[in-house]
Amino acid sequence: MFRIVLKLLVALTVVSSGSAAFAQQAPAASQPAPVASQPPVQSLQPTAQIPAPAASSPQAAPGGASVVDAPENAAKPLKATSVTMREFSPWSMFLSADIVVKSVMIGLAFASLMTWTIFGAKMIELSIAQGKMRRVLKKIAPSRSLAEAQIALGDKDSVLSSLLNAAIREARLSAGISSDSGIKERAASSFAEIVRAEARRIRLGMGLLASIGATSPFVGLFGTVWGIMNSFIGISKSQTTNLAVVAPGIAEALLATALGLVAAIPAVIIYNHFARVTKGYMELVGRASGAAGRLLSRDLDRTHVSGAAHSRAAAE
Repeated sequence: MFRIVLKLLVALTVVSSGSAAFAQQAPAASQPAPVASQPPVQSLQPTAQIPAPAASSPQAAPGGASVVDAPENAAKPLKATSVTMREFSPWSMFLSADIVVKSVMIGLAFASLMTWTIFGAKMIELSIAQGKMRRVLKKIAPSRSLAEAQIALGDKDSVLSSLLNAAIREARLSAGISSDSGIKERAASSFAEIVRAEARRIRLGMGLLASIGATSPFVGLFGTVWGIMNSFIGISKSQTTNLAVVAPGIAEALLATALGLVAAIPAVIIYNHFARVTKGYMELVGRASGAAGRLLSRDLDRTHVSGAAHSRAAAE
């Protein structure tokens, strides 16, 4: 029995020692597997980390500039281009023009201002003069003598008043002269002087309109030629035929021509309009001169009739 128990103890000891040995070998056998699996992980780590430094680190470009700096360098010419661009408005072109072209532009602008000033002043003057002449002609229409016409006009200062005064003065100075044709001729000469003086007065300012309309295009053309000449000089100095270099000077030169036309075209139109209106007014003045001559003729006829009547009465 004791031997059986001893054998069982020995068997248990052997089994326990074998299981212990097997337990020690099992972890040792399991350890190489993780070790064997680690190299692929370690081999994958460099491959995953290689693109990151490549993306973060700047690469050298062929010209020595980095890839990151390339967009900044590409944006610099665009910024410079926007700075060098010029605003082609009339005011900016005037400010950047040559002193000669500026003088031409200022002169043409002043001529245009004078044109419109004369237009406003002459429109008011001619309207008032025509209305006044029509009214005085209506007033003296029923008059039978120079004295009645003067009474109808009163103290109003007008061309017709001057004509009546000239007729009365000539009749008084020619008292005692029997030749009526000589009196009428001298009165007609006085009437012509008054009409010419009125024509000069009413046409005042129209000569300036004619001068502006005739010379403004050529003055503007002078500014254009001067500006284009400066543009060609700038081309020769810059040694380039780039349109950006030529365009500003040519635009400034053409602005002078445009101002010349702006000054000339209204001046010509306004001059032609005033020529027609003045012609109509001078026709009214001619009617007034004729009315004064007819009244003088009536007075002379009455004088002869009254003289003949007195002669017959004295003879009787």
